[in-house]
Amino acid sequence: MNRYQEICEQFYGNRSVFGDPAEDSIVAVEIASPTEVEIFRRRHDPLVRERHPLRLFILLADRTLLADTTIPHRIVELSGAFHFHYLAEFGSAVALEAAKRHLRKLSSTGANAGGAPWFVLSDPIEQHLMLTGATLFIGMGFHDLRRLQIRIATCISDGFEFASAAREGDRIVAIAITDSLGFERIVDGRTMDERGLLATMVQIVRDRDPDVIEGHNLFRFDFEFLEQRAKRHRLKLALGRDGSDLRARASRLQIAERSIAFRRYEVYGRAVIDTWILAQHYDISSRSLDGFGLRDLADHFRISRPGRIHIEPARMNHYFDHEPDLLMRAAIDDAHDVRELSNLLAPSYFIQAQIFPYSLQNVILRGNATRIDALLMRNYLAAHHSIPQPDEAVEVAGGYTEIRRCGVARNVLHCDVTSLYPSLMVQYAHAPRNDRLGVFLKMLEDLRRFRVAAKNAAAQAAGVERLNLEAMQQTFKILINSFYGYLGFAMGHFNDFVEANNVTRRGRDLIRAAVGVLEGNGAQVIECDTDGIYFVAPFPMTDISAAEALIEKLATAMPRGIRLEIDGRYPAMFSYKMKNYVLLDEAGQITIRGSGLRSRGLERFQRRFMEDFFTLMLTDGQGEIPQLYERYRGQIERHEFPIADLMKTETLQDSLEVYRQKISGKRRNLAAAYELALRSQRQYQSGDQISYYVAGRGAKVKVNVAARMALEHDPTNPDENIEYYQAKLSDLYEKFRPFAERPGLFPATAEADNDSAQTDIFENSKPEA
Repeated sequence: MNRYQEICEQFYGNRSVFGDPAEDSIVAVEIASPTEVEIFRRRHDPLVRERHPLRLFILLADRTLLADTTIPHRIVELSGAFHFHYLAEFGSAVALEAAKRHLRKLSSTGANAGGAPWFVLSDPIEQHLMLTGATLFIGMGFHDLRRLQIRIATCISDGFEFASAAREGDRIVAIAITDSLGFERIVDGRTMDERGLLATMVQIVRDRDPDVIEGHNLFRFDFEFLEQRAKRHRLKLALGRDGSDLRARASRLQIAERSIAFRRYEVYGRAVIDTWILAQHYDISSRSLDGFGLRDLADHFRISRPGRIHIEPARMNHYFDHEPDLLMRAAIDDAHDVRELSNLLAPSYFIQAQIFPYSLQNVILRGNATRIDALLMRNYLAAHHSIPQPDEAVEVAGGYTEIRRCGVARNVLHCDVTSLYPSLMVQYAHAPRNDRLGVFLKMLEDLRRFRVAAKNAAAQAAGVERLNLEAMQQTFKILINSFYGYLGFAMGHFNDFVEANNVTRRGRDLIRAAVGVLEGNGAQVIECDTDGIYFVAPFPMTDISAAEALIEKLATAMPRGIRLEIDGRYPAMFSYKMKNYVLLDEAGQITIRGSGLRSRGLERFQRRFMEDFFTLMLTDGQGEIPQLYERYRGQIERHEFPIADLMKTETLQDSLEVYRQKISGKRRNLAAAYELALRSQRQYQSGDQISYYVAGRGAKVKVNVAARMALEHDPTNPDENIEYYQAKLSDLYEKFRPFAERPGLFPATAEADNDSAQTDIFENSKPEA
């Protein structure tokens, strides 16, 4: 037994956090009939399938709410005096739905409305797992999962840039399939028609029998395309383990400030993972991704195989007609990149599925605070204890954030304070007042202990064992940092806004104290926020003993049990505005963070210019920046940039008819992408993408008039608007030139401390009229 397995055995025995250890090796749970669930276990080959009675429930404030019905159910009285002190249990989905209809009519309120006398979870699988205490993957490692990757290649009708399943000519010409066991297969459109491609793909999936199907943009493109093309051929995509078709519904996902609408697909007995969504989650914490396309991510994480081939969508037809072998190879390379991307980003969610009463697919799509609420509810129901209603939301004051200095700093250290709030909660017992069983702080303390054990073990491990332990400690870190957010979660049954404010108040006081200690010992604080403090060290950043001595001094300003750590060393840093900065690491790589310094609406040449500019600024190359600017200006003037570096790509959110109606009703402005679509006289639809560049002469042109389709650009007769693109370059240069010409740090202005002013440099990067 290796260290990972030893640690897992210790953790699995903790029933307040993990699922029932007796219910091991579950890879999927599905509703098999109105009264049964089907459980899939991967203990050995072949896969084991079991049927068990379905257990569903509704929480009630009054046991008489269902008294006058003939609906089969059992009432369980829960201890304590919280609002929901009765549990109505049902053995069938039909009975549950009948009870919901009755309660809606009786109480005149929907489920889970404020003050409602009943509460029900929307997902029956979650209900079953919560009552039984089971979770997925107990006793398994991520490598034990059978994971299969799918990537499709399509033709594109003339005059369009991206494929649409609604256009007859946009057929699938290749389907690349790989899996975690090393299987690779290309289903080749040269040897069969589209219907044959789809049927072959279905058969391969059924033969390989994966627990997980993975893809990139799977929800928003591949599955939707496959679904529509299969309907065109009257073919059933029987990907489910019971032979069932894809199931789909409209859905929306909130990730921090991003709201993502997508079509959510489900496959019976298998999880569906979209690495595009995993990347969205990753970027919320890292803020380091230039884009979410598969190529962007493969470049960022450096996961592609040597010699990897990339083919732009608009070139698919050419390669299929003239160089089909390269197209097939590129499709397999895509599937390989999906697998490697999932290897990096999915293990944390695998471990979370061992903890929470969710499928792997759902644990990716649920918010952190919602997960903590599910843990608390599971613990209370296991103890047969009543559950409170959520408190009414009140405002919670934010943490202490301040930018003290802007400009270029050398010899920078970062002091990590992300663990500050959890530490304060444990040290001062900041827990929900309604947590009568003391579950909240016990779970938090256990998770902190688990993380230390996993982190220490990871430092001593290697290979797959190290990867598993790293994923485990990272998962625990995410959960630990979610406990504070739960206190202020409006829908949390055990929320406590008073305690949330108490924690932030203590946190603000301690960070101010830490800043005082740092500056009292000769450090220059650059900025501090809820993640940490960046400061110029009064000693060489590589001096470990001096750093440790400074940490000891910081400890004197902290309460017992709370310790800050130095977790980053940077030869240089550019501080622009609050939460907007550029770091130069010890390997010579730069990291750009903050919405005021990076915008995915920028043209590619602008992003590259900024990267080159910041690299010179942080590596003592300020004197070369004017030459850099002139070089870019000259490249624009000589038409040396490929059109891909100058163009914008926009998605049509409305149909052309809806756009016309909004324009005529003066409900929106003219937009270049829509005007090009209308002028083309092609049947563009909502969801289609259009890439365009600006032609003509003059910096002040109307973009909706001067825009041209990127597809129509002729590199032998270039017509890009030189003055327009040079003006864009000049705007960037003038914005950052003062920082390059003014050495060192200087006091931050009020504007720099105002996060709402961060995006002003990118006004022209928005969809253009």
